[in-house]
Amino acid sequence: MDLKLKGKSVIVAASSKGLGKAIALKFAEEGAHVLLSSRNEEELKQTVAEIKQKSGNENVRYETCDITDASQIKRFVETAIERNGKVDVLINNAGGPPAGTFDKFSDHDWQAAFELNLLSFIRLTREVLPSMKESGAGRIVNIASSSIKQTLDNLILSNTFRAGIVGLSKSLSQEVAEDNILINTVGPGRIATDRVQELDEIQADKQNTSYEQIRNKAESSIPIGRYGEPEEFANMVVFLASGTNTYVTGQSLVVDGGLVKAL
Repeated sequence: MDLKLKGKSVIVAASSKGLGKAIALKFAEEGAHVLLSSRNEEELKQTVAEIKQKSGNENVRYETCDITDASQIKRFVETAIERNGKVDVLINNAGGPPAGTFDKFSDHDWQAAFELNLLSFIRLTREVLPSMKESGAGRIVNIASSSIKQTLDNLILSNTFRAGIVGLSKSLSQEVAEDNILINTVGPGRIATDRVQELDEIQADKQNTSYEQIRNKAESSIPIGRYGEPEEFANMVVFLASGTNTYVTGQSLVVDGGLVKAL
């Protein structure tokens, strides 16, 4: 299937590792012009070199960007437009906020999680929309969590702001549909990333058991019987962001091997 991404201008936030990196690689393999971002320049350099080597696509670049900083977000988007003339695809992504229960967090913690996991998405979207409207098309995919369908224990910050992403996506998708801009949200279940390993290790410490036991227990609760691979998640994201997707918008999907049982 031709995803109609060759030559398209794509920006992927928080993409030096994990799901963002897997998504950026998939876009590169499809021939897109991909701009990655992260706060860590050394990690970005290594990731860009790796993606170029694996994909054979030389149109992969990076821009350091702290997505909690409005001025850096503006520069990130401007860089993509300067290099490629426009932005066709935005992948909103961010690292997860700290784990913990309600009584553990101060106003500062809530504000930091808001700026990282919701306001950054709002700001990035605001910056790319003029370019997309001018060209008469665009795709935005927001990376959230399986908590958009079923909340997760010990992750109240994530549960709160991921739900906000869903509201943003649904409302805005209706506002910009006439401009042929499609917006969707995708939540990963238990995908084999450093973030999921970190959360499993926290649970292992909390329960005074081993990481392996926590992972085995988690995998036994997944109908498919294993953690997903980052590239499996990336396949869904890239399809929704592609020219092949012409009618799916305003939706919230999970890629979780059947873990979430809520309708």
